[in-house]
Amino acid sequence: MSSNNVLQLFLDKGQALFSFLLPGLQHQLFRPLVRKTLLSLAAIQLLRTVNGHLTRHIQNNGVKARPWNPSRELAVVTGGSSGIGRQIMEDLSKLGVTIIIFDIQEPTFALPSNVFFYKVDITSPSAVKDAATLVRKDHGNPTILINNAGVAFLSTILEQPEAEIRLCYDVNTISHYWTVKDFLPDMLKNDHGHIVTIASTASFASAGAMADYSGSKASALAFHESLTQEVRHWYGAKRVRTSVIHPNFVQTPMTSHIFQNGLLSGEPLITTKQVSQAVVRQLVEGNSGQVVVPSSRGILAIIRALPGWMQVKLFDQASKPFYRMGHLPAQAQ
Repeated sequence: MSSNNVLQLFLDKGQALFSFLLPGLQHQLFRPLVRKTLLSLAAIQLLRTVNGHLTRHIQNNGVKARPWNPSRELAVVTGGSSGIGRQIMEDLSKLGVTIIIFDIQEPTFALPSNVFFYKVDITSPSAVKDAATLVRKDHGNPTILINNAGVAFLSTILEQPEAEIRLCYDVNTISHYWTVKDFLPDMLKNDHGHIVTIASTASFASAGAMADYSGSKASALAFHESLTQEVRHWYGAKRVRTSVIHPNFVQTPMTSHIFQNGLLSGEPLITTKQVSQAVVRQLVEGNSGQVVVPSSRGILAIIRALPGWMQVKLFDQASKPFYRMGHLPAQAQ
């Protein structure tokens, strides 16, 4: 059946639907140009739908996750005392998930009855291992791990202290090794679990004064990609999911001082709620994958495919606000 015949079939079926319109409007609707436009839009939507289904099928190893049952899930959230981590904790808690917070900072608010705080320096392998042992003893084996904790500093490569550089990588990337080493084995054994990496749109491109942050978030993305392959091929755990979330600038204590200067007014500022919704959706629907928040910033993922001169112009544009801003103090996410 040709495309014109398909279109005609749709138009014939829709004739009754549009019969309430004025004759003049009905005539305009079935003009050749309108018919071609409708066909193009229908084709685009069909391609998007097929692409979405195919992507989810491949990312999920061709098998569905077990039905979501929040009462049977135990989630570890690093950096859950503030910012994005706190919002994720609150949203999952409301669904009935038992939450374990790993954070160096104690919460400044009352915790829900199904949330438990463990003071942990996630940059220390031994501290993570000791805390993981306590969690398993107190609550059982975690089924969800959300590597969310993060720090950010704005400083040039020559001026940034060694301690800041090491801390940024230790928290934003290297800590993922320690948490995954402790919690992934039980997920593999049970063929059930979900590991979520909170990366950033800075994973795709960097600007001046952001070498440590962008480098650590690019590393977090690479960690996620390797982890996904290892879970799939090395261990054959088809129902263990992996997701990576790339927020743009998020309204947290870590970024408030940046936007107060008004130099990034053109950037979309998103809320912790938007990021949490993306995380919770992945968990509830049982899907692996990569999510950019907001979705309009997903275009950044192809920046390396652009012509060299265009990349230079884009990087120059991204660096200007940070150059004018100067050096800002570190904030915990």
